[in-house]
Amino acid sequence: MYTIRDVARLAQVSTATVSFVSNGKAHVSERLRRRVLEAMQALDYQPSQVARSLQAQRTHIIGMMVPQITNPFFGEVMRGVEDESRRHGYSVIFCNSNEDPELEREHLNTFFARRVDGVLISSSNPLPQEGRGIHRRFPVVFVDRTPPGFSGPAVISDNLGASHQATRYLISLGHTRIATITGPLQVPICANRLEGFRRALQEAELPLPDDFLKCGDFCSQSGYQNGLELLRRAKPPTAIFCCNMMMTLGLMRALHELHLPCPERVSVVGFDDFEWLASLRPQLTTVAQPTYEMGQRATEMLVRTMQQKQGEPDERKPQVVMLPNQLRIRESTAPPASSLPLDAGASPRRLHNSTTGVTPVGPARTG
Repeated sequence: MYTIRDVARLAQVSTATVSFVSNGKAHVSERLRRRVLEAMQALDYQPSQVARSLQAQRTHIIGMMVPQITNPFFGEVMRGVEDESRRHGYSVIFCNSNEDPELEREHLNTFFARRVDGVLISSSNPLPQEGRGIHRRFPVVFVDRTPPGFSGPAVISDNLGASHQATRYLISLGHTRIATITGPLQVPICANRLEGFRRALQEAELPLPDDFLKCGDFCSQSGYQNGLELLRRAKPPTAIFCCNMMMTLGLMRALHELHLPCPERVSVVGFDDFEWLASLRPQLTTVAQPTYEMGQRATEMLVRTMQQKQGEPDERKPQVVMLPNQLRIRESTAPPASSLPLDAGASPRRLHNSTTGVTPVGPARTG
């Protein structure tokens, strides 16, 4: 491995001149700059990022931690983070906490040891006690999930409003027996989605039986198991609002296994929207979150925080940015079978399109 001294010897300049050229600092004549660059290329010399970091007290590295790297939602958020980070000249270290607060604590310590310039976190709530002061270690922005009691910068989506809108839509189709499969209720996004669901039912004076509320763990298997329990009831729901796409896929598996057509027997609304969902039949009605934009906006906020003077408040933007979601109507929702006219030759899907005034959107797509 060649060093800066080797480059200086080949280019016949001082090591200080090589340093100035590699860092783009100080005035160096074009003739010398070209000579140094040619020597660096001939030796395949790469300046030490560690040395640069020690000198500048910055590593140009961002740490990001997500709770479930296998969840395509976080894949899209991470894509937005990486693209925006590169635009600002930062690299990103990604870590997966696997919904484990202890592993999250270990990753935070690793970020600190690696001297990252800032951290993006989607928290595996509740955040470990020693992690509540992480803003004193480095700038932090939370994405999607924020721990209870946290009051710092974050980029989230309107989970309560979106679930309220989705539930009201099912009610507008004539459904009165509506169940929900939510994630762990200690996670604020799940509590918010359940609250929006409850409010819509209360406004319509509809009950929520205890056995129509199921809690999963964001994974497909929990959607499948909870779906079987709901659908095997003597009087099952005619519509199910599922608060996460992985659990929605498990629910669709349960419907298929029990030979219950969707939406003819059960309407389904999911949460999150991805391009590959276009291959599903029926195509899913979903709440689409601006996942890519969430990653971009969070990175933009973090970079701005990292670059501002220490202790100087940033008054240009609000600390918490809430992005709107979109309800995308497709084929998995229709009026309940009991509400169809007896002489209806039309399928529930055609009646759904003609009576609600909602035009279904095209294939699923991402932000």
